[in-house]
Amino acid sequence: MKLRITLLALSAILLAAHFLRASTPIPLLICLAAPFLLVIKKRWSLRTIQALTILGAVIWLFTLSDIIQQRVFEGRSWTVSAIILCVVAGYTLLTGWLLESPIVKEKYP
Repeated sequence: MKLRITLLALSAILLAAHFLRASTPIPLLICLAAPFLLVIKKRWSLRTIQALTILGAVIWLFTLSDIIQQRVFEGRSWTVSAIILCVVAGYTLLTGWLLESPIVKEKYP
């Protein structure tokens, strides 16, 4: 269980770093505060975190789209960026999916 939460926290930190680079403080603070919702041992807190991981993956895919458009316009290669951001989006989804396990669900009635 601790490993799953640690992986989720890393995912939130990665997304927070993205918002830090974009100079958007409110989403940054939301990303940093989101894992602390798991302190509340209710099912809604677990579902909220899972919804936020889906939203985070969508944000990564929108970022990927923006980077591809920019790089194509500049005539630069975009494949490495696409691979990296697809892996990060997949990792973000994985961290939400890991919270679906019976071990975690029994702690959140």
